[in-house]
Amino acid sequence: MNTDRYIQKIGTLIAENRQRKNLTQAQLADALGTSQSAINRIESGKQNLSLEMLSRISEVLSHNIMLLNKTGKINFRVSGGHKLSGSIDVKTSKNAAVALLCASLLNKGKTTLRRVSRIEEVNRIIEVLNSIGVKTRWLAGNDLEITPPARLRLEDMDIAAAKRTRTVLMFLGPLLHQYHDFRLPFAGGCNLGKRTVEPHLSGLKHFGMHVEAEPDSYHATVDATTGDHTIVLTERGDTVTENLIMAAALSPTKTIIRNASPNYMVQDVCFYLEKLGVKIEGIGTTTLTITGKKSINQPVEYAPSEDPIEAMSFIAAAVVTDSEIIVRRAPIEFLEIELATLAEMGLRYELSEEYPADNGRTRLVDIALKHSKLVAPKDKIHALPFPGINMDNLPFLGLIATMAEGRTLVHDWSYENRAIYFTELSKLNAQIELVDPHRVYISGPTNWKPADVIAPPALRPSVVVFLAMLAAPGQSTLRDVYSINRGYEDLAQRLNRLGAQVEVINE
Repeated sequence: MNTDRYIQKIGTLIAENRQRKNLTQAQLADALGTSQSAINRIESGKQNLSLEMLSRISEVLSHNIMLLNKTGKINFRVSGGHKLSGSIDVKTSKNAAVALLCASLLNKGKTTLRRVSRIEEVNRIIEVLNSIGVKTRWLAGNDLEITPPARLRLEDMDIAAAKRTRTVLMFLGPLLHQYHDFRLPFAGGCNLGKRTVEPHLSGLKHFGMHVEAEPDSYHATVDATTGDHTIVLTERGDTVTENLIMAAALSPTKTIIRNASPNYMVQDVCFYLEKLGVKIEGIGTTTLTITGKKSINQPVEYAPSEDPIEAMSFIAAAVVTDSEIIVRRAPIEFLEIELATLAEMGLRYELSEEYPADNGRTRLVDIALKHSKLVAPKDKIHALPFPGINMDNLPFLGLIATMAEGRTLVHDWSYENRAIYFTELSKLNAQIELVDPHRVYISGPTNWKPADVIAPPALRPSVVVFLAMLAAPGQSTLRDVYSINRGYEDLAQRLNRLGAQVEVINE
């Protein structure tokens, strides 16, 4: 990359972080003691920058614009044992955002997504989209504008970015009606063991797609099909359902999907496609009937709903630190079973009246968490497809079990490695007994102690360890928190506003 392109990329990064802080160019100029025209030149990539100026800009924007002579790893240094107080808003869903980015490939018109979380998982997909010709632009308020080209340059795909996320697998559904021969790199993401792609391929065969696994990629070829489709999923998976919905959206015939996931991110994709004129019956149930369109080309705006997994993270943070906080904008439909389970364990909380999310469809509440004395549940805690306990919420229920009097069996049957990560909590003095790769016994309440821990290579287990550190009196360090940044925006800073003491350290 030449110098001019470096300067342009730095300018773009500064502009994005200024907008993220809700600062105008004039306000940033005032904070730096320079002129608005100078800021404009910097953000346009038309002015060289000294290391001193980069450092000053980084300080004002609370974001390191560049890390020189460093590994680039980010650590959390936690001073634990402090109570939390106040309220915190739940941001929009990570899983909905990445699915909607994939779904935007169905639309030849401009898509604007409102209040998108600026997280690493989103950044990776944006990098992939940009590399194949899609233009993206961040607007004020974390709105994201997506403009596709007339034809995607699939041959130019950023393989490195694509391999760092499993989401690229959801390109199959949007692309199969538009391109008849293409390749996608093998999917990456969290290290949670083997997650088969076979349900995706079995479902997409109904639309004429055939996929062969090659040494480094999936090779997809598509034969035209006609007529209606009835697809019975043998696995009620979220991403599988989304992939088939997106395939059906550009099929002008009728598609029925049975045993479909009705989970939150699936509903967001359906609501978005409805705004594009796709007819979908049965949203929120396990049977979807979809009548697609031969082509879609229209401007659309859509606001993804709030993230129930982030909401559960904050509930766990309150419980583990024995704090009273208010979790605002929580999507109650996707938390009711978890809250009922916790109520049986003794959790005290109050719910506000329901109100609509920005998409006009999802039901939100504010959850006021109270001091509680928890006891272990009589039965094991395990996840099920929605409307059961969410797979991604199970780690947080396990963390909450560390505060309950008695012995709790947690059964994480869906991932062969994730239950093992509960043993990381033993480094902070939790009493964890590993039965097998799927089951652990957790005995509580825990007398937390500080520790230095390398973050597990998976999102939810890393957050669980981090939240436990908030409860451990003394100084703990969680090293290499990239996994957390994949799914949470400014998590440390937001918890600090509740009274946590977390310092972000760059190696």
